[in-house]
Amino acid sequence: MSLSRSLAATALALTMVSSAAPGAFADDKKPVIGLAVANLQADFFNEIKQSVEAEGAAKGVDVVTVDAKGDAATQVSQIQDLITRGISALIYIPAGATAAGVPVRAAKAAHIPVIAVDRNAPDAPGDTFIASDSVAAARTLGEYVIKVTNGKARIGALEGQLGTTPEVDRTKGFQEALDKAPGVTIVAKQPAEWSQDKGFAVAQDMLQRDSAITVFFGHADAMALGAAQAVKVANLDHKVLIVGFDGDVAGLKAVKAGSVDATMTQQTQFMGRLALDSALKLVAHQSVPAMQLQKAMLTTKDNVDQYIAKHP
Repeated sequence: MSLSRSLAATALALTMVSSAAPGAFADDKKPVIGLAVANLQADFFNEIKQSVEAEGAAKGVDVVTVDAKGDAATQVSQIQDLITRGISALIYIPAGATAAGVPVRAAKAAHIPVIAVDRNAPDAPGDTFIASDSVAAARTLGEYVIKVTNGKARIGALEGQLGTTPEVDRTKGFQEALDKAPGVTIVAKQPAEWSQDKGFAVAQDMLQRDSAITVFFGHADAMALGAAQAVKVANLDHKVLIVGFDGDVAGLKAVKAGSVDATMTQQTQFMGRLALDSALKLVAHQSVPAMQLQKAMLTTKDNVDQYIAKHP
């Protein structure tokens, strides 16, 4: 069965269970929060998971976590099960752009509030959306690149999953900065799916086709780390500036070591706590802003130690 047909079938099942009788959690007096994570192999998502679960434990709330491992069809099925079991609210990090709105519509049909984190389904947004202000952050990162390169650079951009909220916003913000510096241009761009291995392969291919690239922008730290590996083995005769986005553990260590020049550190711990608190407010029928965008911090060797010591 094709992915589209599989998702369509699961979507129909979700519609059917949304009106079903409450499930396993229905008799519990305290709220049970479902946490559907895109891929726990990514440190960024793991940090949010840990923060949500810690905040839940501190407030006496059960959190049931499921990991889609990057597969959209798997995630739709997992959320179907959470809805059937009678969760009180859903904290949702979509595994991709494909069918991202299906679980939101099903949860809302079952009167379950949805807190979208990092990614929001454009066709079916959550009751609230919590993320970094990726447009502003990527613009700041672009301005850093312009400053460090004195307004002259040839950039290879390693993109994430096309169509996802962070990918769209980071592309937009970075380009807004570059529009003010005609000497700084993106000469190559290609998706690397948030992966270090794919980041390495894509960056290596870009360098083979254009060895004059002077900057790599990985739209996530994992891809920036892959680009750094590619630059190292290429034995170029010039410095290549490497910048990433996330401020995850590996990215911060790479900034400290000097293999990555800068990243944008996201407030993963805070966003996790905010997601849990927002879920409880929505369960209690309290108002929550539709958009809750957070600042990400430009991180270089000069200030990285504070974020390694205590991640925001």
